[in-house]
Amino acid sequence: MGSLKFSICLLFALTLWKYILQGTPVNIIVGSHVWVEDPKLAWLDGQVLKINGDEADIETSDGKKVVAKVSKLYPKDTEAPAGGVDDMTKLSYLHEPGVLQNLKSRYELNEIYTYTGNILIAINPFQRLPHLYDGHMMQQYKGAPFGELSPHVFAVADVAYRAMINEGKSNSILVSGESGAGKTETTKMLMRYLAFLGGRSGTEGRTVEQQVLESNPVLEAFGNAKTVRNNNSSRFGKFVEIQFDKQGRISGAAIRTYLLERSRVCQISDPERNYHCFYLLCAAPQEEIEKYKLGNPKSFHYLNQSKCYELVGVSDAHDYLATRRAMDIVGIGVQEQDAIFRVIAAILHLGNIDFTKGQEVDSSVPKDDKSKFHLNMTAELLMCDPVALEDALCKRVMITPEEVIKRSLDPLGATVSRDGLAKTIYSRLFDWLVDKINVSIGQDPNSRSLIGVLDIYGFESFKHNSFEQFCINFTNEKLQQHFNQAHSNLQHVFKMEQEEYTKEEIDWSYIEFVDNQDVLDLIEKSTHETFSNKLYQTYKVHKRFIKPKLSRTDFTISHYAGEVQYQSDQFLDKNKDYVVPEHQDLLSASKCSFVAGLFPPLPEETSKSSKFSSIGSRFKLQLQQLMETLNSTEPHYVRCIKPNNLQKPAVFENVNVMQQLRCGGVLEAIRISCAGYPTRRPFFEFLNRFGLLAPEAIEGNYDEKVACKKILEKKGLKGFQIGKTKVFLRAGQMAELDARRAEVLSAAAKTIQRKIRTHIARKRFIALRQASVVMQAVCRGRLACKVFDHMKKEAAAVNIQKHSRRYQARKSYNKLWSSVLVLQTGLRAMAARKEFRFRKQTKAAIKIQTQWRCHRAFSYYRKLKRGAIFSQTRWRGRIARRELRKLKMAARETGALKEAKDKLEKTVEDLTWRLQLEKRLRTDLEEAKAQEIAKLQNSLQAMQSKIDETNALLIKEREAAKKAIEEAPPVIKETPVMVEDNQRIDALTAEVEKLQDELQLEKQKAEESDRKYSEAQEVSEERCRKLEEAEKRVQQLQDSVRGLEEKLTNLQTENQVLRQQAVSMAPNRFLSGRSRSIIQRAAESGHHPGDAKPSMDLHSPSMIQREQGEIEEKPQKSLNEKQQENQELLIRCIAQHLGFSGNRPIAACIIYKCLLQWRSFEVERTSIFDRIIQTIGHAIETQDNNDILAYWLSNASTLLLLLQRTLKASGAAGMAPQRRRSSSATLFGRMTQSFRGTPQGVNLSLINGGLGGGVDIRQVEAKYPALLFKQQLTAYVEKIYGMIRDNLKKEISPLLGLCIQAPRTSRASLVKGSSRSIANTAAQQALIAHWQGIVKSLGNFLSTLKANHVPPFLVRKVFTQIFSFINVQLFNSLLLRRECCSFSNGEYVKAGLAELEHWCYKATDEYAGSAWDELKHIRQAIGFLVIHQKPKKTLDEISHDLCPVLSIQQLYRISTMYWDDKYGTHSVSSDVIANMRVLMTEDSNNAVSNSFLLDDDSSIPFSVDDISKSMEQIDIADIEPPPLIRENAGFRKSEDPTKSLN
Repeated sequence: MGSLKFSICLLFALTLWKYILQGTPVNIIVGSHVWVEDPKLAWLDGQVLKINGDEADIETSDGKKVVAKVSKLYPKDTEAPAGGVDDMTKLSYLHEPGVLQNLKSRYELNEIYTYTGNILIAINPFQRLPHLYDGHMMQQYKGAPFGELSPHVFAVADVAYRAMINEGKSNSILVSGESGAGKTETTKMLMRYLAFLGGRSGTEGRTVEQQVLESNPVLEAFGNAKTVRNNNSSRFGKFVEIQFDKQGRISGAAIRTYLLERSRVCQISDPERNYHCFYLLCAAPQEEIEKYKLGNPKSFHYLNQSKCYELVGVSDAHDYLATRRAMDIVGIGVQEQDAIFRVIAAILHLGNIDFTKGQEVDSSVPKDDKSKFHLNMTAELLMCDPVALEDALCKRVMITPEEVIKRSLDPLGATVSRDGLAKTIYSRLFDWLVDKINVSIGQDPNSRSLIGVLDIYGFESFKHNSFEQFCINFTNEKLQQHFNQAHSNLQHVFKMEQEEYTKEEIDWSYIEFVDNQDVLDLIEKSTHETFSNKLYQTYKVHKRFIKPKLSRTDFTISHYAGEVQYQSDQFLDKNKDYVVPEHQDLLSASKCSFVAGLFPPLPEETSKSSKFSSIGSRFKLQLQQLMETLNSTEPHYVRCIKPNNLQKPAVFENVNVMQQLRCGGVLEAIRISCAGYPTRRPFFEFLNRFGLLAPEAIEGNYDEKVACKKILEKKGLKGFQIGKTKVFLRAGQMAELDARRAEVLSAAAKTIQRKIRTHIARKRFIALRQASVVMQAVCRGRLACKVFDHMKKEAAAVNIQKHSRRYQARKSYNKLWSSVLVLQTGLRAMAARKEFRFRKQTKAAIKIQTQWRCHRAFSYYRKLKRGAIFSQTRWRGRIARRELRKLKMAARETGALKEAKDKLEKTVEDLTWRLQLEKRLRTDLEEAKAQEIAKLQNSLQAMQSKIDETNALLIKEREAAKKAIEEAPPVIKETPVMVEDNQRIDALTAEVEKLQDELQLEKQKAEESDRKYSEAQEVSEERCRKLEEAEKRVQQLQDSVRGLEEKLTNLQTENQVLRQQAVSMAPNRFLSGRSRSIIQRAAESGHHPGDAKPSMDLHSPSMIQREQGEIEEKPQKSLNEKQQENQELLIRCIAQHLGFSGNRPIAACIIYKCLLQWRSFEVERTSIFDRIIQTIGHAIETQDNNDILAYWLSNASTLLLLLQRTLKASGAAGMAPQRRRSSSATLFGRMTQSFRGTPQGVNLSLINGGLGGGVDIRQVEAKYPALLFKQQLTAYVEKIYGMIRDNLKKEISPLLGLCIQAPRTSRASLVKGSSRSIANTAAQQALIAHWQGIVKSLGNFLSTLKANHVPPFLVRKVFTQIFSFINVQLFNSLLLRRECCSFSNGEYVKAGLAELEHWCYKATDEYAGSAWDELKHIRQAIGFLVIHQKPKKTLDEISHDLCPVLSIQQLYRISTMYWDDKYGTHSVSSDVIANMRVLMTEDSNNAVSNSFLLDDDSSIPFSVDDISKSMEQIDIADIEPPPLIRENAGFRKSEDPTKSLN
């Protein structure tokens, strides 16, 4: 890709800085921060360590020490913003390293656009930045003054468009830059924005911009090729003319191509490639390759001159299909596509025809069979005679007055003829494609003006430069001359510079430009005969011409961008491009109409002259046409920069960028600024920075302008200018002031250091003295401690001996005592355990006998009973589930709902009967259970009594045994008694154990029975619950059936009425179109009467009774003349401002009463609705009167509420349940809800003086006019609401632009003192004056809405959207204007937001609602600006705690644009910025668009149902009719409509 080079000549690089330094010397002192030249990085920053004459020792930022001349050092601005400035004319030091550093700083933050005056510099990011080019961004730049927002390509396009509209003159945008700098993408963005400003739909629904962009793949395939620096370089110039009509709308477009590099078809150098189309065709599907007899690109001479056949990451096969699709889009048919690629294949075969010497002298023939094959294939593809093709290549016809001579060509001549034919065919084919695309796009011959976008190859300088580079650089020289012309340059390029000087009313003069006419003369006057020798002889003394020492065919030209050495070996061959008559005759006679069309017959004189044409002459002619086009337009410039040759993001090569800046005119703009007043500072900034140079000017009561002048005069500066708001300094004066400021700061620093050193020395002495005293005290204390320690050890030794002896004696005693105690304890324990075992066995036997007998009898009965209950429950549950499944299957049958209703009722009765039976069974079971429990308790008591008797008997026997033992002789009868007792005890023990086992078994059985019983009981309860749920579900199904029947009937009736009478009933232009669209969408939505299955019996008694009632209550079909007079009176009445009764609008109440009295809702045809709507429409024609709009909004919303609660569609039942709000946001969705969303049994208080209480008014079955009237009224409510909202937006929009940036106050006005207190108070008031203006507008607006009793619901919606609008405007402006992202500006906006918060508090939630929450984005952004210690915050804290609402793109934008103008602190840490970049990269890969701007929502945020639910019921009984109605005799005769409603 190439570019336009609009910049300075080579002499600039040699004389620019010499001129600047000689004009105003720069002060460089020890300690100054400077820039020094570096061969690798172009410039390095460092600090001056030492100055020796004209040399200085400098320590660079990377730690190295270098020596450089002072004259080659440039001062560095240490106070420059970390993120750079958006306009480089704002730099304090406008020099080469400052410009480079500014671009690098912005590029690291993804700020790829920067201004230099009105020249836009665009650095290729080599990555997707979708958030910079979406619709939000285009909307922000639309109509914005140039320079107000961040630099952008959209701003340049907007300036061109506004200039074209305002001045009526055509404009052009010249996009320049070297290959790979992003010119093509920039051109696409320019066209997108121009289409956004003046776009219109083109053919087949495609805009002109889309059609132009859709042609790019075709032009790129046939006009782009790989070069050394770019894989997709444009090898032709493209000038896109976007044509506009008188209204500024795009009316057409045309693509003009210039200077196609035709020689590339035949000759390419390694590692470049030929045009893409050749490689695409070789990668075509197999059938295409076989059709054209193609193969690998290596087999074709025109392609194998370079070793590069494929591009990394590019699929030629895929691109071939994409090119085919693009041809389809631009209107190239399939047959034409085949013909195009047939011609491309023919060119490839043509290149493979080699020649050798023929039999005759100086003749040539095809070299071998391979050449003959390619010759035949070429003839076949071009559809011409192979013999004629061979003659055209190998022979020439010379026409003389006497005869026609046919001359043979030698092999070299035949090869030249072959290449000439290939270039001619390809050139004609490319021109045909361009013409075809222009026909497809469509041009406007009546266009008043146009905007042209030029994208052309740029200056090229390679290792080997041939004829192609010579022509390209010649083009750029011509364009450079266009840029450098005095009138054009001064008038356009530096227009802003002049406007700045004129605005500030300072003296300035024009700057002279270096003209490059001499180098143009050098090139244009060259001839092709003996080219190199002629050049050496003719221009050996020319300052632009250099002859290399070691070459006889090379020569060097000093272009404006540097010296380029050309190799002239093949200049003459590449320049030959004349059309051979034999070629013309051959191809014009082709049997292929496409090929013949490329070579139409030429006039005789043209054919004769064309024989001597060349590439150079054609090139020059096209270049002249291009310059004429550019001279007739107003130019704008975009300079594209390629940051690195690796084509990778985040890589900035200083040397490469510096070279492009020198070649691109950027430094020329800087030179002109330096020659004038390159440094300009507002008064407050100047005083803040240099006020310390003259403290008396600050402390005195001087004006800012006077204070600045005193500072400059005190320092003896000359040549500066004092404007209205700024100080203008000559080049070098800023450095001198900084040097003086550094001296003052250095002296102050030395004073501070002296004081600090004194303080530190005294502090050190005092600390040393105190330490000596402490040391002495510690030593004395240590000696005393040693004496005390010795005495303490002696006393401790005596104490230890005493206690040791006592311990030994006590230990012996305790051992003896413990042994005795253990012996006693063991004996007593044995006796106790024996007694305990006996008592335990006795007690266990008693308990076992007590429990087991009672349980054995009870367990069997309980087990039997529970088993029976469980079986019954399971059987009943099975029956119930079967019935439930049947019910569910019946419920799913929507078409059989009517038939299932009776069955469901029977089922419910059956289930009810079964439920009652189950309850009765449960009751009987409980009674049986109680009886069984009573029996078991009796058995237990009996068993307990038996156990007690047994125990008593055992006690008696034991006592008797003891007594017998006591009475018996001690020796003789002791043993028998013990044996008998032991046997009895053993028997009792065995019995007890048996009883215990049986008791345990019975317990287990009882527990099992209890568990089964509980399970059965749970199952029974679950089944009962399911039965109850089934009953409820049946009831719900019955209700659903009834609801469906009512909805279907309602929908059928409504659709039938709307379709029959849709077109004829519209009252005015606005609402009729709207209604037609609503009815159309209703018909298209599929709600047809025949689509739904009939869900109710139309011949049922209820339906017959309803129809009879409707016939009896059917109203009259027309109004009599008296009613028409009454209608006229009503219209005249409501056209007046009737005011309000309480908080009720009288007009709405009167309209509703009259319509209800006249039964207008029930007539098939009436005009009263149209007249009411027209009255409202005429009343709101004055859109600026908010009081009138609010009055009619109140009336229209009240009347709509009354209609919503009264009307229902004709034929629909009055008991339809209220619908939920639909999710559809369409107008038809909202209005159909209003028809069907009528709640059941609405109580309307239509009470006149004769009635004492509320009356339940039945709903009115409305006919089509009433339904249409409701639709129109809904539309007017939305329209009036939107007008009111937009009026408030228009009112506060100018103030919002002033509220985002704080007005600057001078440093002098902030000096303490009594004389400044009043000024400070006034300044603080002035700071928030704009915010107070917004608050005042909001307050007045709220008062207007309150005075007209607009429903609070609508008021809340208005302010919610207004605050959302404020949030969007402030937040977007904050992200687009770097000067707003400062600490002090954050405090200013925060104070203004506090004013809005206070207003919301005063307005109360009833009217403000959630409006304050709508400012969440700007609140969190401002909170981030004013928070301290930002570098300590982590990304998680920022994104989740501080700013949870903001996206990563928004946080990144604010973080990188932030600058602290108050305390000088930094933004977030570099790690946080890096993490944000990673997240942004991930998001950009997953999302289509990542816009950081907000979008304003202008939709209607409510529906009719919302109004109905939010508004309270309105009692209109006591509404008195207005005097006009009361005084009318007709109304008195028919009485007040409100008195006859009952």
